Amino acid sequence: MSLTCGVECVFILGFSRWIWKRCTYVGSYDSATWPSATPDEFEPVPRACRLILAIYEPDLHNPRYQPAGGFRLNPAWVVKRVSYEETGGRTPPYLIYTDHDHREIVLAVRGLNLAMGSDYKLLLDNRLGQEMFDGGYVHHGLLNSAIWLLKKESETLKQLWIDSGSDYKMVFAGHSLGSGVVSLLTIMVVKERDRLGGIPRNKIQCFAIAPARCMSLNLAVKYADVIHSIVLQDDFLPRTATPLEDIFKSIFCLPCLLFLVCLRDTFIPEGRKLRDPRRLYAPGRMYHIVERKFCRCGRFPPEVRTAIPVDGRFEHIVLSCNATSDHGIIWIEREAEKALNMMKGSSQETVMAPPAVQKMQRLQTIEKEHKDALERAVSLNVPHAVEAAEDEASERKEEEEGEPSNIDKSKDGTTSKSESSAGKLNWDEVVEKLLNKNESGDLRLKGDTSTTDSSVPK
Repeated sequence: MSLTCGVECVFILGFSRWIWKRCTYVGSYDSATWPSATPDEFEPVPRACRLILAIYEPDLHNPRYQPAGGFRLNPAWVVKRVSYEETGGRTPPYLIYTDHDHREIVLAVRGLNLAMGSDYKLLLDNRLGQEMFDGGYVHHGLLNSAIWLLKKESETLKQLWIDSGSDYKMVFAGHSLGSGVVSLLTIMVVKERDRLGGIPRNKIQCFAIAPARCMSLNLAVKYADVIHSIVLQDDFLPRTATPLEDIFKSIFCLPCLLFLVCLRDTFIPEGRKLRDPRRLYAPGRMYHIVERKFCRCGRFPPEVRTAIPVDGRFEHIVLSCNATSDHGIIWIEREAEKALNMMKGSSQETVMAPPAVQKMQRLQTIEKEHKDALERAVSLNVPHAVEAAEDEASERKEEEEGEPSNIDKSKDGTTSKSESSAGKLNWDEVVEKLLNKNESGDLRLKGDTSTTDSSVPK
């Protein structure tokens, strides 16, 4: 009898300790050891949020969403706005904008529309481990959407970049569902840069706002120099490894789902998570906007921390009443602008060296962090991390030598043996592999891309 009571007490104490740790875990713990971001690297983020918000505007001359900062969109510089009717449900609505003030060509994609069945179709078009791309696993439906978008707009983007004198940056920005689309689109652009006129890798940037988990860990680390994920405090989506379709099917009982996921992940060792090649992660370098702390009421002045984490990459669900509100693009834009203004003010007070010197030192630090993250992934036996590190090293060497770093092809246009033996796909092989599966419900990209798919809900 006494033994039974002892076992029950141990069980109750252990469960109570787990409940306490989970309920008191706050989002700021995820980035507690990360260094602070600098104003130069974070400066484009509020601007990217504003351009995503512009997709929601019925009239760009009279915006409903007033900007939190000084950036104002110039309607005359909008190249194209594409609605659901024009995409046929193949991708969320998007906007192409030429920012002459900041010398950027921007393609921005909006987030999930809960009233549109076509957005759910993109989410449901995936099974864990269904699609492998560039040596890692990716979300199948989001990859289909990214391929359609690149086929549709590659000529437009290429011409804009050539007309700019090849001096502008190519920026991709997306929120929520759109973040997954632009992240995978960025990978394809980096791999096939000749489709956009041979644009250099260092002129390509992607900002994934409230990012979806859309690629395996080796890809998330490999492209951390071009893809930047922005997470506000307790946002649930970057932390939830549950497939996206399960999340949004359960959107109206999301707290229950998050609690069950939290309970399940408690019994999965960290090493097992890292060694699972099919597990998807938020992409690229992480920027975490922190504005709340444990046992402190209200919001504090936001600070931005940044790193390229490998282990502990936003793996803990935060049981918070703000887990869903922190996902909103309007609130992210306001807090990002506020954080940027604070960083600029602090930087002006503490600058002790010329800005050019500081900027050069920060670029060197970022490159070192990326190299260290690749080496860390290899040391933790992350699947395919060795190939990612080798590819990154070879691409950097080729760029330094002035040679093209996209996929090697022979004179007759076929893929070289070294490429095919590595198990990687070029653009034509990806299109052939993914887009000939119409009988299974995949998106149709061959033929006239302007034709609306009758099977897509309007």
